[in-house]
Amino acid sequence: MPNTPDSGASEPPHEEEPWLNSREVAALWPVREDWLPGAAGRADVRVRQVGGESRGTYGAAPTYYYYHPGDARQAATAIAEGRVDIPSVWRTDTPDGRRAECWSRFRFRLTCGVLLALVLLVLGLAVYDMVSST
Repeated sequence: MPNTPDSGASEPPHEEEPWLNSREVAALWPVREDWLPGAAGRADVRVRQVGGESRGTYGAAPTYYYYHPGDARQAATAIAEGRVDIPSVWRTDTPDGRRAECWSRFRFRLTCGVLLALVLLVLGLAVYDMVSST
């Protein structure tokens, strides 16, 4: 039979497709990147978690998530069709989700601005103190 492999021939190695990182999955799903692990759990997507171990007094190491490519693609279809229940605040294609993303960015930028202003104020006061003391 021409379509059957030889009994002595070794099987070709099965090449597994690399797992997708959070940015790749965020491009597939209309879900905010912070909520991808939760959405993956609701869509029954296999997830590998790397990092996150405790560093004692210094907090925890960063946590990275990797998603099974086949599961992620099936979930993309299910999410687009509405078969997976994902809260509207987690999504990027709803007004609630866009509003939450906007406020999140605003808080981050405001915090950075305030910290920068404080650093400049402290540096300005230090320079003023040096100049006025001479």
